Amino acid sequence: IKPSKADSTMIGVRIAQDGIFISGMPLHMMLREAFGVSNDRLVGEPGWMNSGRFDIDAKVAAEDVPKLKALTLQQCWAMLLPVFEDRLALKFHHETKELSEYVLVIAKGGLKMKEAASGDAYPNGLKGPDGKGGGGGMMRMAPGELIGQGVPIATLVRQLSFQFGSTIVDKTDLAGKYDFDLKWTPDETAGPMFISPHGSPPEADSPAPPPTSGPSLFTALQEQLGLKLEAHKEPADVIVIDHIEPPSPN
Repeated sequence: IKPSKADSTMIGVRIAQDGIFISGMPLHMMLREAFGVSNDRLVGEPGWMNSGRFDIDAKVAAEDVPKLKALTLQQCWAMLLPVFEDRLALKFHHETKELSEYVLVIAKGGLKMKEAASGDAYPNGLKGPDGKGGGGGMMRMAPGELIGQGVPIATLVRQLSFQFGSTIVDKTDLAGKYDFDLKWTPDETAGPMFISPHGSPPEADSPAPPPTSGPSLFTALQEQLGLKLEAHKEPADVIVIDHIEPPSPN
């Protein structure tokens, strides 16, 4: 783990055959992904967690490489928790707290997203920062716009959770992959990002938001995608950071 020296503010995440490689990511984002929670379920972090960007090269032992292939993306992220306990002196505990969360359902007018056809190649479709693309499972985000090509509902839910800073529970029962172009008036600026099926969203410098003349994200979801968010307050498990330190040099 070391401070990032890259001039760009782009974030890179690569889950390789032998480990996890991250570049230019704030430690807050790493910790959030390692716990697999939204921002509202992670409390007590010091301010410096968001102010600096770090690189991580974390390799597994050679004999564990076959096991890594069998892990889900979230399980790969969770492998970083003992690294943070060792290098950042991380200590935490769980508490129950009443939080607002959203439930995603299909709106009364029915689903308006297009289900991606099996084998869709998207020859002129989205491309990631590495210039690769053309297939499904890609999503691009800019202020007030979210474009998806062959994206499962879980990926869309994850990005909506980032937008609202709250947990979103999927109760749509949608099992397919979808194409969509969602446009709304953003409350905050957000830089363009690309999300592949095997990594987390890289972020970039934020351009100015568009004029505030379009619908809210709530309204756009319902009118453009046929999805609706319903707010509820529920007791929820939150992770409280008791202690964490900047990483020591390798």
